[in-house]
Amino acid sequence: MNRVTRWAENTGSKHFLAVLALAAAIPCWAQNPVAGDGEQQNRVVLVSLVDRKLAVIDNGVVIATFQVAVGAIVSPSPTGEFTIVSRVTNPTYYHRGTVIPAGKDNPVGTRWVGLTLKGYGIHGTNAPGSIGRAASHGCIRLRNRDMERLFTMLRVGDTVQIHGERDEQVARVFGGQTDQTVVASAQDPAQSNGQQEATQSAVGMGN
Repeated sequence: MNRVTRWAENTGSKHFLAVLALAAAIPCWAQNPVAGDGEQQNRVVLVSLVDRKLAVIDNGVVIATFQVAVGAIVSPSPTGEFTIVSRVTNPTYYHRGTVIPAGKDNPVGTRWVGLTLKGYGIHGTNAPGSIGRAASHGCIRLRNRDMERLFTMLRVGDTVQIHGERDEQVARVFGGQTDQTVVASAQDPAQSNGQQEATQSAVGMGN
C-alpha cells in the first residue's frame, strides 16, 4: 500500500512539474515566434521626385500610392536609400528657434515619419495646395488624411527609396517611359549640416 501511495505521489509531482514547465514556456514561445512564410517583412516606400508620387511596396506588390509635394529647386529633396527611424503622432515643430505645437498651423501636419538623414522625413502639411508641386524644404509632404493612412502602413526599419529620375523601377511602378530627366537633389548624409534629428515628441526638419 505504501509503495502504491509513494508511486502515485511521485507520478503526480512529475505531471505537475511537466505542466508547470509547459505553462512557463508558452509565453516565451509566443513572444519569439519561429520565422515563417507569414512573418511580416520590411516594406519599401518608393518616392519619385519626377512624378511627385509615393508608393508603398509589400513583398514586391504595390499596396498604395499617394500624390506628394517634393523639395523646391532652392531646397531639393535628397535622393538615395534611407531607413525609417521614428514615427511621431501630432508632432511639435522646431526649426531655427521657431516652435509650433500640434494643431492646424503645424507645417508638418498630424504625422511625422523620420529618416536616417537627420532633419528629413515624410509628413503631413498645413498647406494642402502644395501637394503635387516642388514646394517643400526638402521633405516629402502628403495631405494630412493621406499621411495618416500611410502612417498606419509603416514601421521603424522600413526602407525609403527616393529617386530623382524616372528609371526602370519608377516607370514600372508609376507607369511611363524611362528617361534622363533628373531633378535637383539635396546633399548626401555625410554633407548635410545644421539639421535636427526627430524625436518621439518633437521634430526639426526642412519641411
